[in-house]
Amino acid sequence: MSERIAVIPGDGIGAEVVPAALDVLDALELGFEFVEGEAGDHVLDERGEALPEETYDLAAEADATLFGAAGETAADVILPLREAVGSFANVRPARAYPGVDAVKPDTDLVFVRENTEGVYTGIESELTDDVTTLTRVITEDASRRIAEYGFEYAAENGYDDVTVAHKANVMRTTDGKFLDACRAVADDGGYDHDEALMDALAMHLIMRPEEYSVVICPNLAGDMLSDLAAGLVGGLGLLPSANVGADNALFEPVHGSAPDIAGEGIANPAATVLSAAMLLEHLDYGAEAERVRDAVESVLADGPRTPDLGGDATTDDVTEAIIDRL
Repeated sequence: MSERIAVIPGDGIGAEVVPAALDVLDALELGFEFVEGEAGDHVLDERGEALPEETYDLAAEADATLFGAAGETAADVILPLREAVGSFANVRPARAYPGVDAVKPDTDLVFVRENTEGVYTGIESELTDDVTTLTRVITEDASRRIAEYGFEYAAENGYDDVTVAHKANVMRTTDGKFLDACRAVADDGGYDHDEALMDALAMHLIMRPEEYSVVICPNLAGDMLSDLAAGLVGGLGLLPSANVGADNALFEPVHGSAPDIAGEGIANPAATVLSAAMLLEHLDYGAEAERVRDAVESVLADGPRTPDLGGDATTDDVTEAIIDRL
């Protein structure tokens, strides 16, 4: 029985880079069944809701989901979709590739980001016209779960260095709980690790990224630090990600909908194709995932390249070149 993949292009360049990734997956001839769902700003305009129930159900029931991008409705689309697949970990690799003009060519980082709580729970209040509040939620269970996943990920993928990012010197109760949970998991599993204040870590990542490998972080910190790392390796057009649950997962490029270039056919498909490679790994197609990554790396090294990487190629040009390398 073939795997059923939910495909949700979303807004902006999502409608360009997701089809590119599907073309690459099709070239592998694995017999996947692709089922498309609608979500995003344009769906809100047309139907009055950014994420229709049938799209939520499609992601929940599929073997995996490939998502493109959401615009202004991102909080109403991607957060529920991550919930639909039961995601608790957001895995964001940030690597410098040969041939790409990277600020720090030795960068090879993976951010393992807690994906269910922190300040992204959406608990906001307006106490008065002048006073608003945001509630930050940190639980021991979620903190232990992301720590276990992060340490196991590092061990399984050959990473020696694990850093736990936190701000427990200021957020003593919430990040204190997160840090204590990470320490307990490390002690239980015999894992070596370092700890770093997230603001100081941001500076050290810029200056010496080669000293870091896997970074386990709370939700907001993981979002910020991984975007910072994108600047070290050549931009958001190179960062894939996986939203991992116990049995299901959603894969998406880290970049947004990029409305300034949407429809021009020049979006870099690399991040989405690399996200598709992570999808392949999730479905136990490890050899095929490696083929896709090798093909992307070959194109990044030798061209053609889209304008964000200093070239003049189109999305289709790069996609065709990746397929040729396969």
